[in-house]
Amino acid sequence: MNIYVGNLPYSATENSMRDLFEGYGAVTTSKIVTDKFTGSSRGFGFVEMPNAEEAQKAIDELNGKDFEGRKIVVNESRPRETTGRDNRPPRRDGGGYNGGGRDGGNRGRY
Repeated sequence: MNIYVGNLPYSATENSMRDLFEGYGAVTTSKIVTDKFTGSSRGFGFVEMPNAEEAQKAIDELNGKDFEGRKIVVNESRPRETTGRDNRPPRRDGGGYNGGGRDGGNRGRY
């Protein structure tokens, strides 16, 4: 089962999160999501546990508990929702400023 862990302290590591969940059973993976530009934690992560019963017990007992000074949010991970941006059809006019529509971006000039 894939578990979402939110409101993580920025000092948390993947190993400390793994250690917390291993108190409830086997952990396959532990991942803290980081900012792609700075590399710093975004304050949430995911834990994968192969046994659904152990995972559910971890969710029930850890949700709202203090972890390194913050009350964490723990629940079953849901599939990522798509934004409206992902559902738009591609632009056909070249897009952007003077982007080369029908007149090549000339706006009818000579």
